[in-house]
Amino acid sequence: MKKLLLTLMSLCALGAHADEGMWTLYNLPTAVYQQMQQYGFQLPMEQLYQSDHAVKNAVINFGGYCSGVVVSPNGLVFTNHHCGFDAIRKHSTVEHDYMLNGFYAKSYEEELPNEDLFVSFMIEQKDVTDSIMPQLEGKGMSDISAIVDSIENAWQKRMRQQDSTLRVEVKPFYEGNKYYLTTYRDFEDVRLVFTVPKSMGKYGGETDNWMWPRQTCDYSVFRIYADPKTNGPAKYSKDNVPYHPASWAPVSLQGYKPGDFAMIMGYPGSTSRYLSSYGIQERRDAINTPRVQVREVKQKVMLSHMRASEAVRIMYESKYAHSSNYWKNSIGMNKCIDSIGLIQQKQQFEARIRQWMDTATVVKGTNLSRLNFDTLQSLYQKRMMLTRIRTLFRETFFSFDDEVTTRAWRSNWGKKVEGPADKPKKQYIVFDDNSKEWDQATDCELLTTLIRNYRQQVTDKKYLPAFYQTIDEKFHGDYTAYVNALYEKSILMKSGKRLYFNKKSYKKDLGVQYGLDIQETMHEINSAIVPLREAIQQQEQFLCAAVLRMEQDMPNYSDANFTMRMTYGQVGEYSLSGRPSGYYTTARSLWEKMQEADKNVEYFAEPVMHELMAEKNFGKYADPLTGTLQLCFLSNNDITGGNSGSPIFNGKGELLGLAFDGNWDSLASDIFFDRQLARTINVDVRYMLYLMDRWGHADRLLKEINAR
Repeated sequence: MKKLLLTLMSLCALGAHADEGMWTLYNLPTAVYQQMQQYGFQLPMEQLYQSDHAVKNAVINFGGYCSGVVVSPNGLVFTNHHCGFDAIRKHSTVEHDYMLNGFYAKSYEEELPNEDLFVSFMIEQKDVTDSIMPQLEGKGMSDISAIVDSIENAWQKRMRQQDSTLRVEVKPFYEGNKYYLTTYRDFEDVRLVFTVPKSMGKYGGETDNWMWPRQTCDYSVFRIYADPKTNGPAKYSKDNVPYHPASWAPVSLQGYKPGDFAMIMGYPGSTSRYLSSYGIQERRDAINTPRVQVREVKQKVMLSHMRASEAVRIMYESKYAHSSNYWKNSIGMNKCIDSIGLIQQKQQFEARIRQWMDTATVVKGTNLSRLNFDTLQSLYQKRMMLTRIRTLFRETFFSFDDEVTTRAWRSNWGKKVEGPADKPKKQYIVFDDNSKEWDQATDCELLTTLIRNYRQQVTDKKYLPAFYQTIDEKFHGDYTAYVNALYEKSILMKSGKRLYFNKKSYKKDLGVQYGLDIQETMHEINSAIVPLREAIQQQEQFLCAAVLRMEQDMPNYSDANFTMRMTYGQVGEYSLSGRPSGYYTTARSLWEKMQEADKNVEYFAEPVMHELMAEKNFGKYADPLTGTLQLCFLSNNDITGGNSGSPIFNGKGELLGLAFDGNWDSLASDIFFDRQLARTINVDVRYMLYLMDRWGHADRLLKEINAR
């Protein structure tokens, strides 16, 4: 979290700057809006949240993991290519590889539906702390979650009676010191309309991920469909029609220059800016470090098989991208934590809080008096080893990278029954035939490597699943033979067959026992962690409350929790070791990088892309100041994961592009925002439209968007 008016003399000072902060819109502080105006925001305050045509009405939660923006009167949506990655992959085959070659639906009829994909519009948000807090007094952290869920369910039932298309969500803010109720409207018929080839949508791959300069055209296009009678949400039907929103984001071709106002709205996933110094150390040593270790192991296996087979590449590309993204993020975050001495800075800030608490009369007789730094330190010390083991376990067995482990977990979820629900005669589960989604040779090597690695990393036998004993005794220590037996012999891998839980043979099955063993170990780990976690959460809540009280005269924003937030700042470069970064990239820079494809396959692009980037005349897509096609640009907005696909607006509320990444030099921003170095990397909407025009010849979409 950040504070608007602090100074750089302490860690809290990071929040003092206007280009830092993930602000909720319904209660935006006047001081923040006034600073936005000074930066160049030209719309009245109500145009952010309150009016029928507010900017927020065009911004969506995309799929529950990304953000996006509606850009046309017919429900056309822009989001990042990597946000649409899995939908694109699922429609791809070796014969019709939309991931590799791109896709354009030339008519509504050709737009491709996507099972389980949805978008959400935020309708309203309000503070319900006073209604909830009295019911939480004296309750433990585990009880609090159940109580809040119960309250949410009751409010949801009431809301459904008023409007069946609405959904409510209650979430904690400020580390549980406040609670907000957010109302959403979900649309479940979302169809793929356009995507550039992977060479452009993921240009630079892992080489350029989190790096600047950047030339990635990271976008894809979807469309929201609605009930033809009501223009409201509807399950997929061929009879549904394009959704007609009351407002949408106008697209600007006018560009930007250094110092221009820049505003991003979207759904940042999670930050921990209030986290104690002890929590940051745990994040570095017990979460990031083991995560990097396991993901390096799994990615090496995936990549070798993906490079050997196009079919395997299509199957595993999304999993690989998901794994590698936060593998590199964790490396960068640890580097930043150490390079800026973040733990030491936090310790200094905590010393200030201690001093304030010793002298502030407001502390006595309140929950603030229950904050004890020595207790917090002791709790983290006890949890450190367990957190490392839990990270290794989750990265190995809970990432759903291989099919047998996925089925082993799912075998105890969503059981179907025969007979009355209260007295079922039989319980069973059926796995659909999804053989086109995974490759047995890849899966077997992946799981073999992962379970061997887990044993090497975890020396405490208490946290080794019992199947390791099976490997030693029945398979003579041969991990490969054990994994092959799981895939060849386990009833879990018999797609389409009912697996009955009440049969004696069920628990004797090797795969079923594998699943039970890992669940038992997960329970063992969680049982040890839960008491410590609850005590730590409570102390961290008290710490946050102390910060808010100590700085009560300053605007404060809550950590990200995948609710809509607004961040504002300006377009501009940064300087590292005296070297200016530049604030945009050009078509020429991309063409030059394409010439290095023989040295780095991630710089490959099709010949047509070489031609398009070598053009001398980019027409209306050229920047009016530089005369060239600008590809990506920097702004000092405050974002994190979940902001992918978030629209970036100018001072008039017009779309300049989409946020898609942060820079390597500020990857600790989830826990600390470095105003000097933190930058958002955005794809320029003119670059997006240029490829839509010159490569895709998507005239109907360009006309619909009506960019100016």
